[in-house]
Amino acid sequence: MQGRTAIPALLATLLFATAAPAETLNLLIWESYIDQKILDRWSSITGVSVHQVYYDSGDTRDEVLADPNSRVDLVVTGENSAALFGRKGVLEKIDETNVASLRDYDESWRKRCSGRGLPYLWGTMGILYRSDVLAEAPTSWQDLMRPAAALSKHVAMYDDHNEAFVAPLMLLGQSINTNDSSTLKAAFTLMKEQAPSVLTYEYIISAIQNPAVSKDIYMALGYSGDQHVLNAKAGTPGVWRYAVPKEGTLSWLDCMSVVANSQNKDRALALLDYLGSPGSAAANALALNMPTASRAAHALLPEEVRSDPAIYPSPDILAKSQYQQELSTESVQLRRRIISTLANFQ
Repeated sequence: MQGRTAIPALLATLLFATAAPAETLNLLIWESYIDQKILDRWSSITGVSVHQVYYDSGDTRDEVLADPNSRVDLVVTGENSAALFGRKGVLEKIDETNVASLRDYDESWRKRCSGRGLPYLWGTMGILYRSDVLAEAPTSWQDLMRPAAALSKHVAMYDDHNEAFVAPLMLLGQSINTNDSSTLKAAFTLMKEQAPSVLTYEYIISAIQNPAVSKDIYMALGYSGDQHVLNAKAGTPGVWRYAVPKEGTLSWLDCMSVVANSQNKDRALALLDYLGSPGSAAANALALNMPTASRAAHALLPEEVRSDPAIYPSPDILAKSQYQQELSTESVQLRRRIISTLANFQ
């Protein structure tokens, strides 16, 4: 699959690069997922630089974290990965004694990071679409999973074993966390039917930078906030838009964590505290057009931002949303086998 091609280069960057100075922190993160100005301010204050290493799927990130030789100091994970790698001792325990800014985050958010990360950013999953091509905004997962004939080979999906199943399972009225093999096989049927319309299974932020496919993508599976990144990278202000389907969706939380075997752990914890502080968290949320979980940072945001439903989802949307839960090993294996076959049906 196209998304998997990032793994060798990513691992090489982390495992074999030796030129970086000692006072550099390696941050494993999605592309365009932190305001560079905040990192620059940190570096000007401390003299410690931050090197971002990008991944384009949760599976890729987890492969890096599972390698004890990777040189990661901090990482942005989903809440499930925070719990999983926390239990394995890969991620450092954090509380208000080593990350003081945690005091500004409600316990409900902190629990979702399992005491192994700072609640970073949150949002929903939905449908990204080009408003200059689609006359009407999509309203249902049906619009993505059974796209109109005119959208054939103009759809971008995503080959992560969690997120790839959100749309078909929601459309089937099932839990996105199901471990039931018959339910997953029913989802597979929908995914096979959709496959001939799919142009790429590469994450949309990566795909939009690929000249071979970027201009042909009209609709994509993605996250709230991705529309702003797409418009910036494609040079199409306001064209890419985002819609949450009526059936409900995934309500996700990302956690920023410190890797337990970091050779610069104290510096990493200090950076985490800095990023979680009210001023930094508010500035980051504004720059990325995404919601912050920090009470103090939220209070610093302009009222028009706090009341913008494109940033802070309405209560009715959240009421129909599901959180990700840890899947069984068998479920993960079956999901990955299913994903690995989809290219055969394109």
